[in-house]
Amino acid sequence: MTIEDKLLEIAAYTLPALITGGVAFVMMQKFYNSEESKRKYELLRENQKQSLPIRLQAYERMVLLLERINPSQLLIRVAPTGKNKDDYATLLSHHIQTEFEHNLTQQIYLTAETWDIVLKAKNSTVQMIRKNAIREDVADADKMRESIMIELTETEAPSNIAISYLKEELKRVF
Repeated sequence: MTIEDKLLEIAAYTLPALITGGVAFVMMQKFYNSEESKRKYELLRENQKQSLPIRLQAYERMVLLLERINPSQLLIRVAPTGKNKDDYATLLSHHIQTEFEHNLTQQIYLTAETWDIVLKAKNSTVQMIRKNAIREDVADADKMRESIMIELTETEAPSNIAISYLKEELKRVF
């Protein structure tokens, strides 16, 4: 027997073993990846089960925030302390900011777009109050309240628009 015959014989035994080993390796790799995907899916499902109530609570808190900063609700709840319209506008803005800061952490449970809508509603409400405070025809805090209420009959409150958006987003989630 020559060396070539021996090499051929070794190759005849080794080549099928390598092919079988390679196939087994690929199959085991696919099985491992499949099992890993199943584990990730189960973990994701479990996390969603736990996080869903928290996310729903965050949406509830945002609706409550938006209702509390709604100018029609805010003007009823926060009465002017004096006649000065600028002082009253500052008081209203302070109440809005306090409500907002109280719910600031809820943003981690909302989508970025939803948080942006809430932020815009808050800023638009403050802007509405400030705009009415600098009007020349508004003499005092009571006239400013009246002016804001009249404006709300002509346009929709930013809070109401944001609440509608939140409801639509929740419909898409569920």
